[in-house]
Amino acid sequence: MMDKASAGRITTHVLDTSRGIPADGVAIELYALTWDEDKEIRTKIAESITNLDGRLDTPLIGNGELSKGIYEIQFNVENYYAQRPLEGMGQPLWGVVPIRFTVSDATSHYHIPLLIAPGGYSTYRGS
Repeated sequence: MMDKASAGRITTHVLDTSRGIPADGVAIELYALTWDEDKEIRTKIAESITNLDGRLDTPLIGNGELSKGIYEIQFNVENYYAQRPLEGMGQPLWGVVPIRFTVSDATSHYHIPLLIAPGGYSTYRGS
C-alpha cells in the first residue's frame, strides 16, 4: 500500500532536441504500479497534454496526492511526430516512451523531463 504525504508532486516537460524547441501537444499518461502476487496492476491516475512551452499546466500529481510507490509516465511521441514533417531527420523509432521510476519520499518534487528526437530519447530527474 502507498503512504500519502502532503507536499510531494510529479511534473514533467518535453523538449524536441532534433529541432531545439519545446514539444507541444504530446499526450502524457501517468500510471501507479502495484502487484498482486506476480501480476502487475496498472492504474491510470492522470493524463494531460503538453502546452506550447512543452510543459503541463498543472502537476500530474500534487496537492497531497503523491504516495510512495512505483510510477510510470507514458509519453505518446508517435502522434507528436505524425503532426510535424521530419524533413530528412529519418523515421521516428518511438511510438510511446515509458519512463518507470520510484517515489521513495512522498514529500519531494519528482520532475521527470523527456528529451526526444526521431532516433533517441533521454531523461533525468530534474528540479
